[in-house]
Amino acid sequence: MTSESHHAEDYPHLHHVKVIGQHADLLGAVRRAVEPHAHHLPDSAFAMRSSSQGHYCAVTISLEIQHEAQLLAIYTAVKAVDGVILCL
Repeated sequence: MTSESHHAEDYPHLHHVKVIGQHADLLGAVRRAVEPHAHHLPDSAFAMRSSSQGHYCAVTISLEIQHEAQLLAIYTAVKAVDGVILCL
């Protein structure tokens, strides 16, 4: 996540969290990490693809963020997932 801060009037807004990592079930691990901070996200909120060589996976989560604390909590939880290399 960038260090720029959003103002209260910027919320709620649609945000895309991008995660790159190496994990047997990166999608499942990311979903479990996000769930406490964004309850009941539909399957359509998550997209996954593998790198061309198959060494890495990328997960994109599209969700409506209600406030900055929620966004920070999601980034913190996702970064703590074993195998996550990058979180944008």
